Amino acid sequence: MFAAARAELHAPIQEIALLANAVNLLVQTESEDGGFHAPSIWEFFPEVFLFEGTPFAINRVMLVRFVAVIALILVFWLGTRKMKVVPGRFQSLVEMGLDVVRVNIGEDLLGKKDAKRFLPILTTIFFMVLFMNLTGIIPFLNLAGTAVIGVPLVLAVISYVTFIYAGIKKSPGKFFKNSLFPAGVPWPVYIIVTPIEFISTFIIRPVTLTLRLLMNMIVGHLLLVLFFSATQFFLFTLSGWWSVLSAGSFAFGFAFTLFEILVAVLQAYVFTLLTAVYIQLAVAEEH
Repeated sequence: MFAAARAELHAPIQEIALLANAVNLLVQTESEDGGFHAPSIWEFFPEVFLFEGTPFAINRVMLVRFVAVIALILVFWLGTRKMKVVPGRFQSLVEMGLDVVRVNIGEDLLGKKDAKRFLPILTTIFFMVLFMNLTGIIPFLNLAGTAVIGVPLVLAVISYVTFIYAGIKKSPGKFFKNSLFPAGVPWPVYIIVTPIEFISTFIIRPVTLTLRLLMNMIVGHLLLVLFFSATQFFLFTLSGWWSVLSAGSFAFGFAFTLFEILVAVLQAYVFTLLTAVYIQLAVAEEH
């Protein structure tokens, strides 16, 4: 119990420390001699270019999110509009993606009955996070839709509401009691156990879901911009023999781009997997 709470806190704390180090390295003031200007955290707060001053204001981050959602809808529409018993390549690819969520996450953790119930929300979370993560490495977009807290927070709240709903549906009137007062614990120990269970179950879970995804996408973006900005600086600003260094920074940028693809997929998988784990815990027999 205590180990689980520490584990959930440890991952986002590490990511916050990594972000702090990255920001400390990357945020630099402009030099008088036209020196290198590293990316800053303010890149995640671009200027509004449509509907400024209204609740519908659109900046670059919102545009990236719209593009990701449109691409997601288009992929599934093209992959499912002419379903065949013997699928073509594109239909097979879409079905493989769906099977990752249905089998590897849903059925393995929840069983077939509960997996079927919660499959729509698990599938939506997985592909929404995946597509918004991948915009971070697409040219001309170059920013993950999940790199600003709005989307990670909304998805974490949805996950939070879902597992609470699942627990209440499974054990009306007993879910909160069983969550806060685990069976088999001596009554005096509840003075310590109950606050820990409350914090770990009802506070830490949505916080860690939000921070884990957000910090990975922020740090990934800052590192990619750093490497490719350095490449441009060495090649076009300093020129001369300094341009040799541009090959190294470009190589690092390319390597981290491949790594970011892995991170994008992994973070979508982890977010969905943890949502399924929380649902499974909520519908367990002891609840």
